[in-house]
Amino acid sequence: MQRRQFWSGLLASCLLAMLGSGVAHAQDGKYPTKPVTIISDAAAGSAPDVAVRLVADGLTKLWNEQVIVLNRPGANGSIAARAASEAVADGYTLFMPSLSTFVALPTVAPNLPVKVPRDFLPIGFAADQPMFITVSPSVDAKALPQFIELAKKEPGKYSVAVSGVGRLTHLTSELLQSRAGIELVSVPYTKGMANAIADAASGRVSLIIENFSAVIGGVRGGQIKLLAVASAQRLPDFPDVPTVAETFPGFIASGWQVLLAPLGTPAPIIAKVSADLRQVVTDPEFAKKMAPLGAYPRAMTPEEAQAFVAKQQETWLPIVQKITAKQ
Repeated sequence: MQRRQFWSGLLASCLLAMLGSGVAHAQDGKYPTKPVTIISDAAAGSAPDVAVRLVADGLTKLWNEQVIVLNRPGANGSIAARAASEAVADGYTLFMPSLSTFVALPTVAPNLPVKVPRDFLPIGFAADQPMFITVSPSVDAKALPQFIELAKKEPGKYSVAVSGVGRLTHLTSELLQSRAGIELVSVPYTKGMANAIADAASGRVSLIIENFSAVIGGVRGGQIKLLAVASAQRLPDFPDVPTVAETFPGFIASGWQVLLAPLGTPAPIIAKVSADLRQVVTDPEFAKKMAPLGAYPRAMTPEEAQAFVAKQQETWLPIVQKITAKQ
């Protein structure tokens, strides 16, 4: 009996030491002491994936430890969310999901949408990717108010390309229809926007709402016309492009990514990673590398990131409910 108690006590001591090692390393400046993995719900090569890798590169240089991106796309983000939630909460596995994981339709993915701090602990914010509203050259409109006027006159005549049910292109188009009082026909394009841009050039689809990297080639090639951007203010790179908010006050639609940690991750590690992430995000070189994605870095504390996510979920909930009711 005494021998059994000895080994049980020794095992318990070892477990406590392992659990406390993350706290100790963060407090004495030794975190991280080995490679860190960031799980991403983005497909390899996509704009969100590039953003995650730029964050990983910045942290790698800061820590002198490799930060590895593990892509786990699929099931609207639930595969990545499950993998991240089941990871050991020691700071060596982090999670950087995109907006769609937080505003997913309840009918399209299990265990979504993710909420913080219920499901994960917030660490910080990476960048915004504002949505751009573009139209086919066949649409006789040079500005968003002109397009709205045309759409009101002929409900159901104009179509909008949608990259997937419940994704940001879909959410933004539904928000635009709701705010403008217009009716558009949704046309699904599940294999990227290249086909949608080709169809817009030929007049088969009227409207494309996507991020900068998805539409800029079509805009520069004259296949689609840029009407507006759904950022809070006009973008410094596009000072002549009006915001949607200039027509519909408060209208903002952007893709974004936050960095999270599994529940139970020690507070000192959260604090250190958050501070280091803010250092990466505020580096001018990071902003320069994000510019080709049409992404604008924003530094946030864990508390600011949590409040931001909650506000976004509140904003998109009515649109999610509207889409769900149509199914």
